[in-house]
Amino acid sequence: MMKPLEIYIHIPFCIRKCKYCDFLSAPAGEEERAEYVESLCRKIRSYGDLAKAYCVTSIFVGGGTPSILTEGQTEAIFDALRKTFRIEEGAEITIEMNPGTAAREKLAVYRRLGINRLSVGLQSADDKELLGLGRIHTYKDFLGTYHMAREERFENINVDLISGIPMQTVESWERTLRSVAELGPEHISAYSLIIEEGTPFYERYRQSPDAVSRRLAELPDEDEERRMYHKTETILEEYGYHRYEISNYAREGYECRHNLGYWERAEYLGIGAGAASLINNMRQIEGEGPERLSKKDCMEEYMFLGLRKTAGVSKRTFAQTYGRSMEHIYGTVIEDMKGKGLLTEEGDFIKLTKRGIDLSNYVMCQFLLDEEE
Repeated sequence: MMKPLEIYIHIPFCIRKCKYCDFLSAPAGEEERAEYVESLCRKIRSYGDLAKAYCVTSIFVGGGTPSILTEGQTEAIFDALRKTFRIEEGAEITIEMNPGTAAREKLAVYRRLGINRLSVGLQSADDKELLGLGRIHTYKDFLGTYHMAREERFENINVDLISGIPMQTVESWERTLRSVAELGPEHISAYSLIIEEGTPFYERYRQSPDAVSRRLAELPDEDEERRMYHKTETILEEYGYHRYEISNYAREGYECRHNLGYWERAEYLGIGAGAASLINNMRQIEGEGPERLSKKDCMEEYMFLGLRKTAGVSKRTFAQTYGRSMEHIYGTVIEDMKGKGLLTEEGDFIKLTKRGIDLSNYVMCQFLLDEEE
């Protein structure tokens, strides 16, 4: 019997690096992109033996900006995938798009290739905020892309948004949420800005001589960020979106299956520069050696990845997978977190409370084990 497998394809190119981005991506010329795609296709085909044991349930093409590729380059990638792997009928196949690189011809090719889900990086409906992030598009560009995708019969669209960004207010965040929700995408990812080391934002707000004054003048304060965070769920619920993961909201039946696989520790194969894989409890980043995950590693991941889902983690699945009950391994932690109002138990599931979601980083850390179990 073939096992399920998710595939992630990384395209490390963009028109211009955004000021907050710490992903493996950078601008590149046409020749470099062409060489990368050729190498990527060879790599895909090299997995012929591995592919015999698996049936692909989802594909996610991310970056960078995958929509920067030509139609022919995208076709070559999917030709290699389909000739190497068995892809399940009805598999969820996603490609990320930047509105600044969208074109009707590309959307038509995506449809023909079997891509059935678009993830569009908007981030904000305010052009001044977009400019501050270093985005290459305007809100009008996004609207053009969104409506064009609908005209090309895409029925599963995600829109990425970011709160807590420079010059943003609680009111402008609410306008962004309502503007997007009124369009009716099937899925909305609403992330909070994290200032990562090595980005222009890190230099501006953490390292430069006047970083503190800039941070106070340009970034929302903690109280404003908290209000934005809480408004997100309230407003999106008004429009029929349910929160199924800490940062993700969907209409019923449109939860991202690919990302759910990550949070549930499904096996996945990452192909492309810096892409990560998890096969037979071996984790590997392309270009680096494999790492065998211990039972301790796997149990920890099961808890702190699974608790990202609002449905929580299953005690029954934990016991079946690891041969020990969740109560035996984590009983003291679970009772402590329940006592603090951060976790709740509903039947077979342990999950975060609303307050637990607010303090999720703290809760997740409690599930790190001191020694091998």
